[in-house]
Amino acid sequence: MRMEAIEQLRLQARNNAWANQRFYDACCQLSQIEFDAGRSGFFPSIRETLQHILAVDRYYLDSLKEEGRGRSLYDDLLPRTAAELQAMQVEVDAALIAFCDTLSPDDLTKSVEQDRGEKGVRRERIDRTLLHLFQHQIHHRGQAHAMLSRTSAAPPQLDEFFLEFDRHEAAQKLQ
Repeated sequence: MRMEAIEQLRLQARNNAWANQRFYDACCQLSQIEFDAGRSGFFPSIRETLQHILAVDRYYLDSLKEEGRGRSLYDDLLPRTAAELQAMQVEVDAALIAFCDTLSPDDLTKSVEQDRGEKGVRRERIDRTLLHLFQHQIHHRGQAHAMLSRTSAAPPQLDEFFLEFDRHEAAQKLQ
């Protein structure tokens, strides 16, 4: 059963990278003005939403790999253009896939430290942290997707990864 869970996490990591790539390809068609424009959402622009996704991905990946930078990663300045953000997101997505590809059954229930600022350092299981990370991506990417629908760039289909029916050809390579 644990190997099936690992395979699901590996697929989720690949789906995440694929969805990010398709989404960023659309965002890179926007002018900087459209990318920065104020919009309704949890964050006030497409750029700030994507910066948040990237920052949180980096935070959790650091925790999962036990690298120890923790919340200090939030102090790093993030790029402001879609192309620059895309390049950083591709790196993080590749690192997340590599991390998932090295998981063993015993790793799933292992807990890792997560710096929660004033709330202290907490320990969370690797499998649940990964599930949270993928849900976080879907949640905020969906908000940015809605924002993108009110721009000059067409929002891409992002749900054509798992099913064979209507699967996007780029998803085939990752499965």
